[in-house]
Amino acid sequence: MSEGHQPIVVAALYRFSSFEDCQALKAGLEAVCAGAGVKGTLLLAPEGVNGTIAGQPAGIDAVLAHIRTLPGCADLSVKLSRAEAMPFYRMKVRLKREIVTMGQPGIDPLKDAGAYVAAGDWDALIADPETILIDTRNDYEVRIGTFAGAVNPGTASFREFPDWFRANRETLLEGRAAPRVAMFCTGGIRCEKATAFLKSEGLEAVFHLDGGILRYLETVSKPDSAWRGECFVFDQRVAVGPGLTVGSHVLCHACRMPVTPEEQASPLYLPGIKCPACHDDRNARQRAGYAERQRQVTLAAARGVGHLGSESQARTDLDSMTDDGPGVL
Repeated sequence: MSEGHQPIVVAALYRFSSFEDCQALKAGLEAVCAGAGVKGTLLLAPEGVNGTIAGQPAGIDAVLAHIRTLPGCADLSVKLSRAEAMPFYRMKVRLKREIVTMGQPGIDPLKDAGAYVAAGDWDALIADPETILIDTRNDYEVRIGTFAGAVNPGTASFREFPDWFRANRETLLEGRAAPRVAMFCTGGIRCEKATAFLKSEGLEAVFHLDGGILRYLETVSKPDSAWRGECFVFDQRVAVGPGLTVGSHVLCHACRMPVTPEEQASPLYLPGIKCPACHDDRNARQRAGYAERQRQVTLAAARGVGHLGSESQARTDLDSMTDDGPGVL
């Protein structure tokens, strides 16, 4: 089924803003999402909103319209795609200290973010040998796809990025008097916050990909694109490619890492139970629990009904896998 004929709309969204009463905003969001039949995860923090939701087109339109009425959210950043089935089974609105966790006091992307670069202009910027290109995502995301020539910080969460940069600053900048740094992430939120951090560290020429990889894959289709591989997303699709078509990776529901087609052919991969990355990293009791969960999910699927266990299988647990927020951005 082509994406245009898939019935479910998936909206990845964020906006840095200044919220004074997140608890009051939470109640309103929960009511709108429930009335619209929308599911997924939204995070609210004093610095703004971040999340991924899914539902019927009218329902998504209603929720997005409501979010755009929140303080400073008229220009909400949204990436839309389609899915054949609902990728979430619950709706969660969470209150957090940050909508994407960096743990650095005084960083204000709303005021101090670097320059936005449109997807159509991105390849020209990063093709310049004077541009230092940094992937601000986590290592497991970088592993399945990135831009050619990008530096991989090898971080497990975005919280590690500041320490990594400080430890590697001299090597990265190579003594340049006026270094130029370009950064990117899935949908824009992490790289936007990273630019504010680098500016606080004294760098001036700092750029980030507007709309992130998702907007780039949606709008840039030239055969000589600088993108390589697939882009990990935090929902049932697992990964997407050019045009936001569903990719070839699946999720290991034991360790919650993406599994490549080659790894899926390995005898160490058992759907819902283990993969080559975690086959020797769980005990027998845990494996038995995974196997029972997989059995229940399979039985539910055969009956044509959803199973709450399949939510943890179909997508990453957005709160436990990473401090980065809903991750898709």
